Amino acid sequence: MPEANITVHPEPAVAPARPASSLLSRLRSYLLYDPLIWSYTLILGVVSLICSLIDGSGRIQHNFAKLWSWLILKTILSPVTITGLDKIDIAKPLVYAVNHSSALDIPVLYASLPFQFRIIFKKELLSYPFVGWHLKRSGQICINQQNPAASISTMRSGLKTLKSGMPLVIFPEGGRTPDGNLAPFMPGAFFLAIKAGVPVVPVALVGMYELLPMNTYHIQSRRLEMRVGEPIPTTEYTLRTMDQLAARVQAQVEQMRGSVSN
Repeated sequence: MPEANITVHPEPAVAPARPASSLLSRLRSYLLYDPLIWSYTLILGVVSLICSLIDGSGRIQHNFAKLWSWLILKTILSPVTITGLDKIDIAKPLVYAVNHSSALDIPVLYASLPFQFRIIFKKELLSYPFVGWHLKRSGQICINQQNPAASISTMRSGLKTLKSGMPLVIFPEGGRTPDGNLAPFMPGAFFLAIKAGVPVVPVALVGMYELLPMNTYHIQSRRLEMRVGEPIPTTEYTLRTMDQLAARVQAQVEQMRGSVSN
């Protein structure tokens, strides 16, 4: 029998991996991006604080935060693709649960969410100049996620905020991830959502850890994504089952983070 005419194609050579952090990228970040971001923060932070003397609601400060965020994202050349938000009734006072991977998560949220909202933040941030002052004077909610019962007055303020129709943003991990993986969601972060009986919307920010991880000022420009999931009702949960709600939301965020966009 004649031999089969089989052509074997050699495997393509694998290109050597490019270094994650090039010198040019670092220089661009340290000499351009970072100084401009600090300038935006200083200038707009001062103006926002002055405006807080005449506007105690935080609405004017929110608009300054949106401008600050827009300037940052334009400067670092990192556009954000938003999916799923069109399926949400943004007129309702929902609680948005967001994974926390980067110091630039907040600018992405301010630039991407087309409505006023307030952030639940950990009390440690109050010690930072400008940032802490802005958080305190712009209507944000300070809470101890490890022990929500220790923050009764601020939780009352949070409930009042939700019942007034203002959405809230929470970071259930309690802090930024040190390695890019999703940290366990703390049940206490969902205390206000259960008490107010409002749904929780899972939100996955994708590409943030690669953009700016912890313990560095090196910003590596890239395309980012904000994936918004279906609202999860809280009426079936109680304070004793907060851990079940936390696990459900975390599973949804993890699934969205791992999904491949079209």
